[in-house]
Amino acid sequence: MDVPAWAEAFAPDRLGTVDPLPLPQRITSEWAFGDGSGRGVKVAIIDSGVDARHPAVGSVAGGVVLEHDPEALDGVRVVEGPHEDLFGHGTACAGIVRSLAPECQIYSVRVLGQRLTGKGVVFAAGIRWAARHGMHVANLSLSSARQDLYGLFHSVSDEAAFAGLSLVCAANNSPGPSYPSLFSSVLSVACLPAGSTGFAYNPAPPVEFGAPGIDVDVAWLDGARITSTGNSYAAPHITGLVARVLGAHPGLRPFQVKTVLQAVADNARRP
Repeated sequence: MDVPAWAEAFAPDRLGTVDPLPLPQRITSEWAFGDGSGRGVKVAIIDSGVDARHPAVGSVAGGVVLEHDPEALDGVRVVEGPHEDLFGHGTACAGIVRSLAPECQIYSVRVLGQRLTGKGVVFAAGIRWAARHGMHVANLSLSSARQDLYGLFHSVSDEAAFAGLSLVCAANNSPGPSYPSLFSSVLSVACLPAGSTGFAYNPAPPVEFGAPGIDVDVAWLDGARITSTGNSYAAPHITGLVARVLGAHPGLRPFQVKTVLQAVADNARRP
């Protein structure tokens, strides 16, 4: 007998078992973050590169450069191995992540050039690389407002979510839709008001989480630090928290990570 599409996966001889989420009676910050180190969690910084020599970064476990190449498969040339930060932006994001999850493993996925610009197809390839190379969380402090990229980013964001990769995406600093930051499959992030600490959950998405991103002190090129503003710097705050949650509770799916963060946000009601 023919059955509807996808029903085969639920046949008794094919359906695997899943571990229950070991929720306590109440989700607390202590339970959610454990020792707060992010140990064993692989974090991809999809950006302009990461300077592994910067004191705020500490070390980089691995990385890859993706560049537009019309002659290459899918239009993207992939070169694995160490590389520099071409702008400073990726180092800034990595430094924030490291400050929150000091024992996580940072991987640099360079998709942006010296002017902090890049091709959508290269950006998407960076997400795919992270999903296919065992990353647990990826920081995307970049988005695109181009409507013609909607379908591509929707597809790769779903691929990441199905692979168990939590994508943390900064919303565009300018008004209007940006992708993949506004997809429900990602953890979307914008800035809290100036001077804020901690993080908040927005009960009226599409942008779900707020974190510090205004006049923040960040790492930069050549061992320097600068003060800068942008949703770009709010996103790695959430990425660092995700790394801590996954360090304490390996194997959580992206939708479960969202649930945990919502429960311990600064504006969450306490019983």
